[in-house]
Amino acid sequence: MTTLLLDCATWDLVVDAAGNIAVATSPYATAQNVACAVRVFKGECWYNTALGLPYLTNILGRLNSLALFRADVEQTARTVSGVASAVCVLTGISPQRQLSGIIQLTLTEGTQTVVSL
Repeated sequence: MTTLLLDCATWDLVVDAAGNIAVATSPYATAQNVACAVRVFKGECWYNTALGLPYLTNILGRLNSLALFRADVEQTARTVSGVASAVCVLTGISPQRQLSGIIQLTLTEGTQTVVSL
């Protein structure tokens, strides 16, 4: 599997040494695709409005259980091609109310990798 490589800080395209748009390969490509999938707000993708997490309707500004949020993240991660299983581990919340954690992935090829939230 390949995907366009995104800069970790800006989430923008990156160029390679030759000036071409850089490409990522598995397992990093799968991890990046999972990170993208859990960042999408439900209804945000024009061509498939069913994709994404229900941030506006069920998560942001709502009293929501962490177990339900973890389940939503894990379900979304499993929809990404190449992911066999996903476990969301929430590690804390900052004074600015920013939730942090990781998603532990097992890929269909048998390798394991981690995505930071």
